[in-house]
Amino acid sequence: MNASRGEQSGPFRVGDRVQLTGPKGRMHTITLEPGQMFHSHKGLIAHDDLIGLPDGSVVANQVGIEYLALRPLLSDFVMSMPRGAAIVYPKDAAQILAQADIFPGATVVEAGVGSGALSLWLLRAIGANGRLHSFERRDDFAEVARGNVATFHGAVPENWSIGLGDLAEVLPETIDDGSVDRVVLDMLAPWECLDAVSAALKPGGVLLCYIATATQLSRVAEAIRATGEYTEPQSSETMVRGWHVQGLAVRPDHRMIAHTGFLITARRLAPDTVLPELKRRPSKTEFSAEDVEAWTPGALGERQVSDKSLRKRVRAAGAAARKAGSTGPADENEPSDSDG
Repeated sequence: MNASRGEQSGPFRVGDRVQLTGPKGRMHTITLEPGQMFHSHKGLIAHDDLIGLPDGSVVANQVGIEYLALRPLLSDFVMSMPRGAAIVYPKDAAQILAQADIFPGATVVEAGVGSGALSLWLLRAIGANGRLHSFERRDDFAEVARGNVATFHGAVPENWSIGLGDLAEVLPETIDDGSVDRVVLDMLAPWECLDAVSAALKPGGVLLCYIATATQLSRVAEAIRATGEYTEPQSSETMVRGWHVQGLAVRPDHRMIAHTGFLITARRLAPDTVLPELKRRPSKTEFSAEDVEAWTPGALGERQVSDKSLRKRVRAAGAAARKAGSTGPADENEPSDSDG
């Protein structure tokens, strides 16, 4: 597997992605190519002026406006890359890595792949000796994800694969029973895949579901309990609030990244294991067929990306991957720079 772009250090080199931050904080991400120019309404910067500079340098355009040049962090990259589906935000990705205990050398199953943001975090965590099996129902989303991952790594990693189709059907055909350390599900109805996931997970392995709504959270928790094959599921959400710190002016930011999704985790029990009964206060745990219908993907609704917009994003992801050197030379009709 090629070294990740995000793991490189030292002077800027041809093919590196560089994030330029202007005086008002606006960021532009470019891929360095000899003889090319970065264009903005404030002027031009030659790529050749950046090649060879140390990471963290300041460079001025032809009219003297200064830009800070840094290699983008993985969090920068995922927030600016082309999107087919909504991405997993860095705050949730960090909790997924922690709560699912993703470790170097792990075999991980991920579904669905979306735009590839979580795939990038998982690939970093499992390292070169791990294996990531991603699954996606839509081939256009898979193409966007493949392009984004190839752009960041410089090539499609050898220890990563994307399978197309419904996880409940393709997972048993792809993965041996009891061979997976961790399963991460980011989908509308993860309860539909529990039988296949349970067969693939090793005893003690972790199942983590990333879900958007409280009704989904309730449904998947009850479904996990009903299998009798997992520990008691644990649920949480993560909210991040920044702070403004300038001298004695110290206060919370006016804006924050609040609810984006819930995480629910449980561990696979050994075969024929029965959990000790938990003592709990009585609560309303029964639900009707009407309740279940309210939890279905159709009733919950799924934000749709228009075909025209998605085709544009597929082209953008593919162009970025080609520019990164993963699939050959870039199309002459593609733009040379991308804003992030």
